[in-house]
Amino acid sequence: MPLHWTVDSKERLVIVTAEGDVTGPELEEYIAAMNGAGTMSYRKLYDGSRGNSGLTEEELLGIGVRLRARHATGDRPGPLALVLSSEQFEQASRVLGMLAAADRPMRVFSDIAPARHWIERLPK
Repeated sequence: MPLHWTVDSKERLVIVTAEGDVTGPELEEYIAAMNGAGTMSYRKLYDGSRGNSGLTEEELLGIGVRLRARHATGDRPGPLALVLSSEQFEQASRVLGMLAAADRPMRVFSDIAPARHWIERLPK
């Protein structure tokens, strides 16, 4: 599976790494696992620098809509640091707009080191 994640409940931090082609069902599995683990308010670091999106634009927008609806439930989402290449950023720009509308700190980075530094400095 191209998505690997670690949940650190003590640090209230989720680290996700993408490797290779990430498909819609794999991303849905991750989202379901995070919902089940109750990590909505955790800080999240998504490193997509070694991943590729295998999602169609329709799948990507559908996931963005579901995440946005989840944010509207009243549970405040935790801070989000995304590491994306310029090509990935361009492809995901509409979904990033949906995610950015949530009331939480969010930044996009091109390298993992500054993203990790930023997310780890934020309150747990």
